[in-house]
Amino acid sequence: MAVNENPVKARMAAGEVALGMNVRMARSGDIARIAKSSGHDFLFIDMQHALFDVETVGHIANTALGCGIAPLVRVRSCDDPNTALLLDNGVTGIVFPDVNTADDARRGVAHAKFPPVGKRSAGGGYPNFNYEPIPVGEATARINDLTLVACMIETREGLENVEAIAAVDGVDVVHIGSNDLLIDMGKPGQFGDPEHIAAVDRIIAACATSGKIPGLGGERDLARQVDFIRKGVKFVTTQTDLKFLQAAATSHTEALREALAGGL
Repeated sequence: MAVNENPVKARMAAGEVALGMNVRMARSGDIARIAKSSGHDFLFIDMQHALFDVETVGHIANTALGCGIAPLVRVRSCDDPNTALLLDNGVTGIVFPDVNTADDARRGVAHAKFPPVGKRSAGGGYPNFNYEPIPVGEATARINDLTLVACMIETREGLENVEAIAAVDGVDVVHIGSNDLLIDMGKPGQFGDPEHIAAVDRIIAACATSGKIPGLGGERDLARQVDFIRKGVKFVTTQTDLKFLQAAATSHTEALREALAGGL
């Protein structure tokens, strides 16, 4: 059956929070099924910091399409030449890092959306529709609607321009990159710092004004995640596949060694 909605966009349109798993380590489509079965709504496949090739991402994306989870990709920049190629091959959303100005955001939208919203080239034959022969005008309009565009705020400059960035047509999510923003603020790792909280609050307010969705990344403290969600954040990355595996493996190994030390 053809994909007629983007699960993450549908979740947020209903006023609910969408949860995503950062994917840095997995190279199999199985990660989409694991993310789905563990309660996630989207994959946040990281091509900015991990060694993915486009064909691998395409395979993961097509598995995600088949099991009802949205495959999103963080590309390298607003000018990444692979943006349209990824979208042509099953990816349903692009996360642009280091968005500092409204012009940055407009360039990202231009790469990710077909006219009249952007300038993406039409290739024809899309996995979103199981390669059904859909008229090009209908196909491009439907894919524009399905495709999510997220812009990451990761610097003081981006934060100062967040209202203009949120107002750009075609942007769906304004997503705070907490790690890099705190580094740029001279406060690396200081999650929950008043300046960090104020930055999230400002992004929430900018999104409310422009009718966009505020997103939260990098923040892994459960209590603060819940607090930000209650304030209005609707797009949240929970943790990386690497950290999930490491945490579960460590917990089990430590429990086993403690049991053996206790004479069991």
